[in-house]
Amino acid sequence: MSSKIFMTRFRIFRRKGSGTRTVLGVVGLIVLLCIWQACVQFHVVPPGLLPAPTELWPAWRSEVAGGYWQHAVCDSLEHYSTGLVIGSVLGALAGLGCGAVPLADALTAGIVRFLRPIPGLAWVPFAILWFGLNTAGATFVIAISVFWINFYAAYGAVKSVDPELYEVAAAFGHSGFIARMRYVIIPASSPGLLAGLRTGLGQGWMSVVAAELFGVPGIGARMMQASSLLATDIVVVYMITMAGLYALTDFLFSFVRARLLRWQG
Repeated sequence: MSSKIFMTRFRIFRRKGSGTRTVLGVVGLIVLLCIWQACVQFHVVPPGLLPAPTELWPAWRSEVAGGYWQHAVCDSLEHYSTGLVIGSVLGALAGLGCGAVPLADALTAGIVRFLRPIPGLAWVPFAILWFGLNTAGATFVIAISVFWINFYAAYGAVKSVDPELYEVAAAFGHSGFIARMRYVIIPASSPGLLAGLRTGLGQGWMSVVAAELFGVPGIGARMMQASSLLATDIVVVYMITMAGLYALTDFLFSFVRARLLRWQG
């Protein structure tokens, strides 16, 4: 009987929709902030290691008043957006090509297995050597990090296309490679491609700090400067800034994705 009651309550909870989830999410965030504040205020955490939530607003206002926050955000957005576009486009095209052409897949299989495990951070020394301490180096590191996500998303999407769709396309006279790519592969793979792009949005922001470790101006560089001065409140301000920027880009992408995939509904 207890299991039936539990399942009934679970179904009722699911029917309440996203409104209830949003409220619970806000409540959970408030609880986290309260616990965080209490840990700092009652010295559960040693002083100086973690700022209290009440210290973040004055720290952010100080950064804005000095112009540091605006410059850091603009600098990071510049190489983030450039690296995101380059890595996403090249990764998606490479994944589509390898997934659709067996010869290309066979030729690149060893290269992919060799390069894929190397993290974006490992390319920082080469970024410095090849591009110098500038935006191009940071863009390169972000593009590398985003590339593989989009590559595997596109590759997997192509491989999961129903073979019967190719037969239907051939029956309508679309048996050539370009025609199959246009009428079958890209439409059928679009949900997987867009899923890879969305994942790349988050990966790109996670790579920003690594891309700016070597002194390129931006959010990551400002965080490193603040950490060297033990200004943990400034560090957390920029951590929250990155989270907010990701939330904004993810929301905008979700809106665009819904418009692009209207034909599925």
